[in-house]
Amino acid sequence: MALMPIVPIAGVLAVLFAAYLAWDVLRRDTGSPAMKQIGDVIFEGAATFLRRQYRTIGILALGAAVLVGLVLALLAHPSPTATPQEVGVRTAFAFLVGAAASALSGIIGMYVAVKSNVRTAAAALHGLNDAITVSLRGGAVSGFLIVALSLLGVTGIFYLYGADPALTPSSIVGFGFGASFVALFAQLGGGIYTKAADMGADLVGKIEAGIPEDDPRNPAVIADLVGDNVGDCAGRGADLFESTAAENIGAMIIGVAIFLHTNNPAWVVFPLVVRAFGVIATMVGLVVVPLWGKLRPSPDEDPMNSLNWGFFVSVGLAIVFLFVATTSMLNSIWFFWAGLVGIVTSIAIVFITQYYTSGSWRPVREIARASETGPATTIVMGTAVGFETTFSTAVTVGAALLAAFALGAQAAPALGITPAEAGLFGTAVATMGMLMTAAYVLAMDTFGPITDNANGIIEMTGAGGRAREITDRLDAVGNTTKALTKGYAMASAALAAFLLFGAYGDEVKRITGAATFSVDLTKVEVFVASLFAVMLVFLFSSLAIRAVSKAASAIIEEVRRQFRENPGIMAGTASPDYARAIDITTRAGLREMIAPGILPIAASLVVGLSFKWMGLDAAQAVGALLMVGTIGGILLATFFNNSGGAWDNAKKFIEAGNLRDASGVVLGKGTAAHAAAVVGDTVGDPFKDTAGPSLHVLVKLLSTVTLVLAPLFI
Repeated sequence: MALMPIVPIAGVLAVLFAAYLAWDVLRRDTGSPAMKQIGDVIFEGAATFLRRQYRTIGILALGAAVLVGLVLALLAHPSPTATPQEVGVRTAFAFLVGAAASALSGIIGMYVAVKSNVRTAAAALHGLNDAITVSLRGGAVSGFLIVALSLLGVTGIFYLYGADPALTPSSIVGFGFGASFVALFAQLGGGIYTKAADMGADLVGKIEAGIPEDDPRNPAVIADLVGDNVGDCAGRGADLFESTAAENIGAMIIGVAIFLHTNNPAWVVFPLVVRAFGVIATMVGLVVVPLWGKLRPSPDEDPMNSLNWGFFVSVGLAIVFLFVATTSMLNSIWFFWAGLVGIVTSIAIVFITQYYTSGSWRPVREIARASETGPATTIVMGTAVGFETTFSTAVTVGAALLAAFALGAQAAPALGITPAEAGLFGTAVATMGMLMTAAYVLAMDTFGPITDNANGIIEMTGAGGRAREITDRLDAVGNTTKALTKGYAMASAALAAFLLFGAYGDEVKRITGAATFSVDLTKVEVFVASLFAVMLVFLFSSLAIRAVSKAASAIIEEVRRQFRENPGIMAGTASPDYARAIDITTRAGLREMIAPGILPIAASLVVGLSFKWMGLDAAQAVGALLMVGTIGGILLATFFNNSGGAWDNAKKFIEAGNLRDASGVVLGKGTAAHAAAVVGDTVGDPFKDTAGPSLHVLVKLLSTVTLVLAPLFI
């Protein structure tokens, strides 16, 4: 427990560090009046969407908190320290705190990110290193706020509810549920908005009107730039906030089982200490990024090298801190090796994602070559590549879980606990290791939309020259970092979901007093619940993709209408009505996010309560829903993320002039191959930016909702 004071210190330091980064970014030059004007329009569009989105989410969250509190108060079993009514009130309060913290981190982080885009564009006028510094620091504000608020929120609720190592962790699961609830709606709403605007801008602007990307004549161009922020900044931020909060809570619940054997509270608070060390490591990693540009000042230096330098510094420090925490708190080197498995897995997933989504490798080049014969073969090849990616992902995640479990189990004899308990905690430490660098990874993710917006601002203001070359390169790197962080989020969701399944089993054992908990696949209710779990994943994806299609159709009609009714737009003598396109996308995004958002919560309740009413084993049925839903969700998310990313980069591969026909003629922009690749990219947009990322949140929401509502199913 000697290391416990580092938790609040690191949390407060992270908030102060985020405040410093925000100040450093906001004090910088905003460029020309034209740049500032476009930046203000993007900001107003993003702010309008967020105000309306979080007003809707706030109403839903308040209703959900009241409902959960009432249901637990009426139906939950009494615990050793609380009546059902107290359980209901505590869970509802923790839910609201988690929801508010998730929303707050997303709002503040996106505010700074949107303000960073015009400053990145202005910094590009002075050089590459300045532009990298502004864009990465703008993204880091969100990253550090999210990790800090998650850490401080879980710690605060833990101490508020008594800090009893044996009982309190089960009382704070409502915090994770609230974070998951907000995360799902934020990811869905932002994902629907961004891809509807993107599809409308691309299909009518690029294909029908034949104008370049980010052309100011396109009525949907501002909505597209706004969408990059509300989808990738606020949405992914909420996703990783949920991951860190849920992982902390799940690991603390698993630590309770070992605490009961050892009477050492370090097993319960260890996840908080590791998270605090991770915050410190990523602070150092971010600070050293500009040093790379000073050490290697070449104007042709790949911007990705600077980002990688900061990331590997963060990873190196994280490994050192993990060693200190495991050996001093757990008195076992085996858990250090388990944590190292998680760190190595995160790096492996990054390379796997890069292989399948980068134009330097076979998969993307196969899709580009398939574009020569039309959109149909482009889509077929991209689908095949997406399905192929599930193999390497499943093998990597499976190997990580097996290795972490085996390494953790080695510590059992010395600790006097069972190999199963030690092994499960080993997988928890692996998840902690993977998420130690979450703040830096999120900074890299938000770097993507900031540089994308900066490139759009440079294009729309006609700045050109060296600045356009810099923002083009940063935009290309930003596309890579967004793809890599989706892979990271998916892998962390897989490990966290397994960890939370273990926590669900421990919670069932605590309530029932049973020595073991297992899910018996020969029971009919378990098989049926498993069937429903796979169905849930596909139905959820259907609703998310259909929502994008419906919203995109409305935008496409609006862009066509403006071109048709105002010929001056294409002639450059009249300005498009950007506000109208933003309003249509905003209303569509908010309207369409509700049904898929409610689905997983409703499914858990229906399965659990209906099987309990029928006299069947509801706890095992819900466990099957959680376990199989997690497996199906992770693999389907992998397919969506990587097929969408591969289609996107196949289009960019062609646009860069890298595709040639049998005669050696370049098949670049304006060719039939490029048009086919644009269609593939458009199909992939809702895959990689709406359905895939939302499935990450879905599997963790299933875990937290079953943890919170477990008393109802027994």
